[in-house]
Amino acid sequence: MPVKVVAIVPARPDGEDEFVAAAKTCATASRAEEGVLSYELWREAAGERRFVFNELYRDQAAVDAHMASDHFRAFAMAARDLAGGRPDIIVTHAIDVP
Repeated sequence: MPVKVVAIVPARPDGEDEFVAAAKTCATASRAEEGVLSYELWREAAGERRFVFNELYRDQAAVDAHMASDHFRAFAMAARDLAGGRPDIIVTHAIDVP
């Protein structure tokens, strides 16, 4: 069953450029993972200017593989210093609509 993950992460204003660079590196490597169907990075247009990771995986095993990958772990370490707060992470499963 496909799994959609949406992660909303605030970045510190003084670390936004570094956050974007680290996120781009992670996104590029993530797109090459076998079980990743889609991996997008968005920036909120107004307000807090949070970053939205819009991810679609083939199944839970692909999510688990992504979370264990070196590039994700490197991003997570960088984000500890660059994030402006805790991320909101939403994990969803598709509803079959005929």
